Amino acid sequence: MTTSPNPAPSKGLAPAEGDAILAERFAPWVQALGLSVVETGPRHAVLRLPWSDQLARDGGGLSGQAMMAAADTATVVAISSALGGFAPMTTVQQSITFQRAARDTDLLVTARLTKLGRRIAFAEITLATPDAPDDPVAHATTVYAFPG
Repeated sequence: MTTSPNPAPSKGLAPAEGDAILAERFAPWVQALGLSVVETGPRHAVLRLPWSDQLARDGGGLSGQAMMAAADTATVVAISSALGGFAPMTTVQQSITFQRAARDTDLLVTARLTKLGRRIAFAEITLATPDAPDDPVAHATTVYAFPG
């Protein structure tokens, strides 16, 4: 489902609708991360990034590139949930702070919209292990624009 950007409140997407966006709208290399939508709401989305040895860097920790891509992707799902469906959008800015290593564990990637306007959206993203949700592995912020 494609919609026009509209900051009117939405009840959010069902997780299956978020998974459909992952399958239909993202490049094959992003799909290869194995992300799945765990939860969605009117202004948030939670994705699971499954552990994979292929995503580990030298030393055994999950690579920053994988976490950055997961944060970016979670933002798209959160915005889509807020809009009630996918709309064309583009990343304007993304920043991430890595706080501790993640080894041999999935991550939950929680994107929360802090502002949703007609032309731009802002989000904060927390990446944490399922067993320590209050001890983040990383924290990111993103800014998205709606072209047109």
